[in-house]
Amino acid sequence: MPFIQVTMAAGRTAEQKRALLAALADAVETSTGTPRTSVRAWIVEVEPAEVIAGGTILADR
Repeated sequence: MPFIQVTMAAGRTAEQKRALLAALADAVETSTGTPRTSVRAWIVEVEPAEVIAGGTILADR
């Protein structure tokens, strides 16, 4: 049973998050043969002010 945690900056819509989770389940099923009923995936959101990428705080972009 695969476990997938996605940590990303907050700010995406519910529809975008649903699409991401569905795509992850599809990718695991296709690549490993694991039935999607056995795939566990969740999203952890971090405030953009709490993340730095490439030397820039995401909230400052």
